[in-house]
Amino acid sequence: MPDIELAGYRPGALAGTIALHMEYYAREWGFGADFETKLAREMGEFVPRMDAEKDLFLTAWREGEMLGSITLDATGGGGKGAHLRWFIVSDAARGTGLGGRLMAETMRFAADRGCRNLWLTTFAGLGPARRLYEKHGFRLTQESDADQWNGGVREQLFECALAGADGAV
Repeated sequence: MPDIELAGYRPGALAGTIALHMEYYAREWGFGADFETKLAREMGEFVPRMDAEKDLFLTAWREGEMLGSITLDATGGGGKGAHLRWFIVSDAARGTGLGGRLMAETMRFAADRGCRNLWLTTFAGLGPARRLYEKHGFRLTQESDADQWNGGVREQLFECALAGADGAV
């Protein structure tokens, strides 16, 4: 999708990211208010503390319409490393390669900043996302019946060690 503009935060990006998540997860997985308020709370905490040198909030737009987003939370990722979060692509852009482009940009950003370890939580049943994570070096390291999203799903932890990264994250 060559006419897609990648950008960082801009007004409406938080609401757009939440809307994309809810459009998909409510329809496909029955997620509701618990999931939406968790997203809003966590994103609202992240953006004010975001360090543009270490953290990435990447959005994709075409003609003013938000088509996707992904976040790398290095400053708040904890002991496991940088936390990959809020990765979503709109229905209109799914299958176009935008997800791969967002992942590649994020992985490049992480490597350029010396991130050694990355992690993400997701849940079983998201096959295309899992294939994309694995293509970029993430491996499933844990699976449990925990369900932080209150959607009746089986939680998964994926981790990635970046080869040759020199940083401490």
